[in-house]
Amino acid sequence: MKLTEPVPGGPCWVELSTSDVPGAKAFYAALFGWRPETDPRPEAGGYTMERIGEDVVAALSPVYRPEQQPAWTVSFATKDADAAVDAVTSAGGTLLMGPMDVFDQGRFAVAADPSGAVFSLWQARAFAGAGRFNDPGSLGWAELRTPDPEGATAFYRAVFGWTVDATERYTHWGVDGAEFGGMKAMGDDEEPDTPPRWLPYFAVVDVEATAATALGAGGEPIVPPTRIPRGPAVAVLADPQGAAFGVHAP
Repeated sequence: MKLTEPVPGGPCWVELSTSDVPGAKAFYAALFGWRPETDPRPEAGGYTMERIGEDVVAALSPVYRPEQQPAWTVSFATKDADAAVDAVTSAGGTLLMGPMDVFDQGRFAVAADPSGAVFSLWQARAFAGAGRFNDPGSLGWAELRTPDPEGATAFYRAVFGWTVDATERYTHWGVDGAEFGGMKAMGDDEEPDTPPRWLPYFAVVDVEATAATALGAGGEPIVPPTRIPRGPAVAVLADPQGAAFGVHAP
């Protein structure tokens, strides 16, 4: 990812909704060395910031409903959450939650693109987002898996104005040309019941070692460690609660 800090239109935060917050804390501490800090206020609902050193890199929170599947959500920065919601719905997306204020930290909304892939919008106030990108254990890429690449391209360009570099095999997303993620058409390598989704990739030093650590801590492989031709080593994993995420060594 060529972005090094939150900018409007770019990914600014990643958050895991999980059915087992203590288990997720232990798993990601073993995997990335994250240090959890849970907000003690009852109204925060157990929201937990994850840190590397003093920098926040991600968050964990309990699922809102018992039937909700554990999953990672990628948040994109916007100067105006309400205007961004209007852009989402005008382009054919769906508003799932908000917009609403989060204390003095910012204003957010949760939405889905026309295929159903969920993402968040974040209008910063006191909190801008992740304190680092691309370092080991922090967000390094954001990838959309979708059955409709053409429709997704039109939707996200309308909502965020992203630049698009598309080839026959893969599409790269950018903010003013600074790439931060990509898009892959869903195909035979997906389980039949896998929904369209945004998948965060965390940077690591060694993909194979990280995958082995994940398996030893109760995770499962979805895509085993693979070297992309002329690109990074990658793997897609699931944590013990079933939330999928990627790792890559740039």
